[in-house]
Amino acid sequence: MQRSFNMSRIRGKDTTPELIERRLLHSLGFRFRLHVAQLPGRPDIVLPKHAAVILVHGCFWHMHKCKYGKVTPKTNRSFWQQKRLGNVARDKQNQRRLRKDWSVLTVWECETHDLDRLFKKLRKFLGTSS
Repeated sequence: MQRSFNMSRIRGKDTTPELIERRLLHSLGFRFRLHVAQLPGRPDIVLPKHAAVILVHGCFWHMHKCKYGKVTPKTNRSFWQQKRLGNVARDKQNQRRLRKDWSVLTVWECETHDLDRLFKKLRKFLGTSS
C-alpha cells in the first residue's frame, strides 16, 4: 500500500529538474515547446528552431550511473529492475529515432544540482556564447 501511494505521487511532467532546465533555457533567451507528442518518446523540451531536443531523465528511473541511479528498492526487486531496464531500452530506441533529424541532449537529474556546470553544458549544446 505504502509503495503504491509513494509511486502515485511521482510526476512525469513539470518535475523539479525539468523546471530548472527550462528556467536556464529562458535565461539564455531560448523558447521551446514541451512534451511534443509527435516525436518519439515525447521529449521533455523541444527547440524546433534549432532542431534540438533535451531529455531530462530522473537518475533512479533511467538507471544513471550516479549514486541516485544505483539505488535499488528493497521490496519487489525483480519488478522494479524490469521496469527500470524497460525504461533504459525505450530511451535508447527513442534516442536512435530522434537522432535521425534532431540533435539530442540528455540531462540527468543529478546534473541539475550544479547550475553553473549545467549552464555551460546547455550553452555548448546550443552553440551560444552568451
